[in-house]
Amino acid sequence: MPELMRAWATGETAGIIEQVERAIPVPGDDEVLVAVLVCGICRTDLHVIDHDIPVHHPAVIPGHQVIGRVVGTGPRVSTLQEGDLIGIAWLRRTCGVCEWCRSGAENLCPFSEYTGWDADGGYAEYATVPEAYAYRLPADTDPYETAPLLCAGIIGFRALRRANLPPGGVLGIYGFGSSAHITAQLAMASGARVFAMTRGERNRALAAELGVAFVAEATAQPPEPLDSAIIFAPAGELVPVALAATKAGGTVALAGIHMSDIPQMDYSSTLFHERDLRTVTANTREDGIRFLEIARNLQLSPTVSRVQFDGLGEALSALRDGHASGSLVLTVGL
Repeated sequence: MPELMRAWATGETAGIIEQVERAIPVPGDDEVLVAVLVCGICRTDLHVIDHDIPVHHPAVIPGHQVIGRVVGTGPRVSTLQEGDLIGIAWLRRTCGVCEWCRSGAENLCPFSEYTGWDADGGYAEYATVPEAYAYRLPADTDPYETAPLLCAGIIGFRALRRANLPPGGVLGIYGFGSSAHITAQLAMASGARVFAMTRGERNRALAAELGVAFVAEATAQPPEPLDSAIIFAPAGELVPVALAATKAGGTVALAGIHMSDIPQMDYSSTLFHERDLRTVTANTREDGIRFLEIARNLQLSPTVSRVQFDGLGEALSALRDGHASGSLVLTVGL
């Protein structure tokens, strides 16, 4: 094994990511070393790179939708072995003893750590992950189609649960990027009708291609009241828009880790009539296990654009500018 690896790391200045050489990481006692095959490109990575969320680890290697093979194990690893195909997701470690961990809400653990934010992630040829937070994958897994499921899919699954969509209901989706286009397929598979309100012609074209019932600009009025809505776009100005479009007793879920400021709202036209406004904070490992099983059974298939390793900067710029469509996946070891 070589001593150095190629990687992309954040810079001291917001918005900067640069290709570097790093020492191949050494797995901790309870960790495995993974040779990265591919890594999904997530909007959360942009928030890390652009310092929209606080810097936790300077010059961190982003990337938290990793598919790779185990090539090394720490001395306390017992269930994974070299050659296993695994997925690495956003949630990297929790304390296991706080009130939230003990109640099954480990996503709210105040001591939680995250891949590509608190520790180096998958925009590199090698990465590490605690054994307990890795997802073992079937041998026939398609790395490109599965990588986006590890965050975009899991978070969309949790957001859909938080949105309290009734059976056969109408779901409004605001923003139609990687997570939204997977969530729309999941909702429609359950019998829901989906309305997509989003910027970008490519995003609207993808929504129409997937069979979404109504597609329009981000601030458009849907053709009928929504039972539930999920806002994937990091745009606070959409919160009163979505609430006003949601019927009495409905729920609006905010799915992002970062959002611009929410403007002042008129109470009677937004929150009144027992509309609920809820947030989504990361996910639990149980969310991941359940969603990956459902995705495999439903044969959910993200629309994927493959990005060569040297083209990461251009891909991130396209995502930032709203010119990307579907899911972007970085080729690393394939």
